[in-house]
Amino acid sequence: MGSRMANNLIKAGFSLTVHDLNSDVLEMFSQMGIPTKKTPYEVSEASDIVITMLPTSAHVIDVYTGTNGLLHGGKLLRPWLLLDSSTIDPETSRNLSATVSNHILKEKKGDWERPFKLDAPVSGSVTAAEAGTLTFMVGGSEEAFLAAKPILFSMGKSAIYCGGAGSGSAAKICNNLALAVSMLGISEALALGQSLGVSATTLTNIFNCSSARCWSSDAYNPVPGLMEGVPSSRDYIGGFASKLMAKDLNLAVESAKLAGCKFPLTSQAQNIYTELCSDGHEAKDFSCAFRHYYSGLDEPNDQ
Repeated sequence: MGSRMANNLIKAGFSLTVHDLNSDVLEMFSQMGIPTKKTPYEVSEASDIVITMLPTSAHVIDVYTGTNGLLHGGKLLRPWLLLDSSTIDPETSRNLSATVSNHILKEKKGDWERPFKLDAPVSGSVTAAEAGTLTFMVGGSEEAFLAAKPILFSMGKSAIYCGGAGSGSAAKICNNLALAVSMLGISEALALGQSLGVSATTLTNIFNCSSARCWSSDAYNPVPGLMEGVPSSRDYIGGFASKLMAKDLNLAVESAKLAGCKFPLTSQAQNIYTELCSDGHEAKDFSCAFRHYYSGLDEPNDQ
């Protein structure tokens, strides 16, 4: 995701400095003439805006506050905006925003004397990141959000302001919860229909012009061979890994507990994706739940 977002920033004319733990990624950008750095702190020292895209809350905390992290240089900070597109828990987003706001800019940005942090997780697949059609869900200062729009729209087609710090992270958790449940529901319905003698193609046509229509049916169908250009058409390789969906459902369960909300469907989806990962499918796209949980019908039955 991050490398594709970076490529779109380059296409939009922004000057980048890149850090990644993957040396192959750094070599790729270096061959493109893009400066690379060995640590997040070095990126911070060379940048006015910093964008992070990381797997978990622990990774984000380490990149911001760990040894050689973005904030390693004390209270004075060069970047006026730190934008985190990781999917993490809202509390971590709020805490990091508060930490960043305690710093002072080395050089004022207009009337701003202190840096801002925005939580700006994204919706959209790797394909959307490559095409520059992501949706950003943004939490933090609304003034900083407005200032960040040129950056956001260089990587995405939509940017929605969700409220104060942590609100973007909360919105993303809710989005992925709904996505997981809808994917499981569509998969179960398609498997049941085929078992009852109705083809996956027919069912999908019905869903997509009726009340069952959703992204999982009309844009990301989980049945192998039914739709081109989606992970189910290539043995569920690529896309959004099941281990990341399991992680996001864990975040949703913890958030629901803290909020005192009931979460029966979230809990069931969490159990399914946890088991899916335990069975060795953690790297497969999350739509592989169709193959591994619903009757083993791998190809559309058009007879």
